[in-house]
Amino acid sequence: MNITIITVGKLKEKYLKDAIDEYSKRLSRYCKLDIIELPDEKTPDNASAKEEEAIKEKEGQNILSKIKDNMFVIAMDLGGKQLSSEEFSDYIDNLGVTGNSNIAFIIGGSLGISKAILNRANYKLCFSKMTFPHQLFRVMLLEQIYRSFRIMKGEPYHK
Repeated sequence: MNITIITVGKLKEKYLKDAIDEYSKRLSRYCKLDIIELPDEKTPDNASAKEEEAIKEKEGQNILSKIKDNMFVIAMDLGGKQLSSEEFSDYIDNLGVTGNSNIAFIIGGSLGISKAILNRANYKLCFSKMTFPHQLFRVMLLEQIYRSFRIMKGEPYHK
């Protein structure tokens, strides 16, 4: 299985980079992982709704340029479906069984994901109604992907 994470924003904090490296290493026995970091657009203080939408659209176009036609796209979106870890594992497993072995997870920037990305997405997933920094969320997503493979393989994991 090929997992691609397309994310807006660069990681700066060493502890987050270390966590990403650790989960990337753990995932290497289950899948091919590719993380594509795209630059975030600077949002001016007191930006209007129109300016924010333009920034989201520009980030969205950058994301779309990295999505291949054969990718099954899962957008991380507050309006998406919430799944338990077991349900998420079953979902990923079923994608592989049905021939969708190229999965792209999309993490937007601080303003969220553009309409173009939401329209391209095959599935919208929400981890929580809470808002998380997108840098930290990348670690959370990798942990859940790793956990899903452990569940699929019947290997022990923390419940």
